[in-house]
Amino acid sequence: MTDAGVPRRGPARLTGAVGTGLRRTTTTALLLALIPTVTALLITAGALCAPVSLATRGPWRPVRITGFALWYLLVDLAGLVAAAGLWARRLPDRQNREERRAADAFAVLERLLRLLRRAGELVFRLQVEVMPPPPGKTQPAAAPVLVFVRHAGVGDSFLLLQTLLSQTGLRPHTVLKRTLRADPALDVLVGRVPHCFLPPFDRRAEDAIADLAAGLRPGDALVIFPEGGNFTPRRRRRAIASLRRRGLPRQASRAERMHHVLPPRNAGALAAIAAAPTADMVFVAHTGLDVVHSVRTVWSRLPLREGVRAHWWRIPAGRVPPGDDARSQWLLAQWARVDRWIAEHATPAATHA
Repeated sequence: MTDAGVPRRGPARLTGAVGTGLRRTTTTALLLALIPTVTALLITAGALCAPVSLATRGPWRPVRITGFALWYLLVDLAGLVAAAGLWARRLPDRQNREERRAADAFAVLERLLRLLRRAGELVFRLQVEVMPPPPGKTQPAAAPVLVFVRHAGVGDSFLLLQTLLSQTGLRPHTVLKRTLRADPALDVLVGRVPHCFLPPFDRRAEDAIADLAAGLRPGDALVIFPEGGNFTPRRRRRAIASLRRRGLPRQASRAERMHHVLPPRNAGALAAIAAAPTADMVFVAHTGLDVVHSVRTVWSRLPLREGVRAHWWRIPAGRVPPGDDARSQWLLAQWARVDRWIAEHATPAATHA
């Protein structure tokens, strides 16, 4: 498969299959090696932390972090086992194979992400409030949607996918960083559903995103993080400087007025809108995980003191302006709305403070 989920042909397909098999063998072996290692670390952390934490009623951070890491690895292994079982069960099935593979993969992904979220709630006191409440699974989708999400904090992409799968019943077609292929279960399961890993090897990123968007049907959601990475003040300054170097002073000035988000990278978003003209737009702002953005903050901010709050709004396809220039300005205006919501709801400990 290509990164956008389109089958390769000829020698390129064979080469890709060999590379994929080698990568998955390597990451699976690493996963199996990490499980006993992290188990030993958890036991050691518990033994060392117990005297101090029991006496001071401390947060047990080393135990929480290593315990969640072990659970993550075990869930990942369970995902691989489930994927192998589904592959063997579907092997004789020649009819609607791709659709069945995708449906099975979405179901397994939903269960795995639900297990990780429950562990996050137990171990890190994760609490999530979504306003307005997302539409339920029983509400039929009249049109596909393009979901543009702020990117800030550890695990926000997984939390969004879990919400889409569990609470809305939407099938997320996701644009992900290529580094996430190091997770073997995610690599296998996402490889069975429409997806796009960036950067792609053989074409422009916006072309891969456009191909993915063009295949959307009612009930599908293409998920894009337009900022391209987690927000930090340093990345914000660099993004604004880049806009000025590229001769875009107006966009740079508007980006300077947004203090809590990075200016969106328009190429992929514009390509998705053009390729899916019937899709509605959904924008998602959130805060709460933005306090956890580095090794230092993981250590100091966990367990979470504040809940995660998210706000979303939907814009029908007919209200999206025509033309790339008008859409670019419109996207920036929507991102300014994301920034204003964060300014009103973020805690002082967030990365932009």
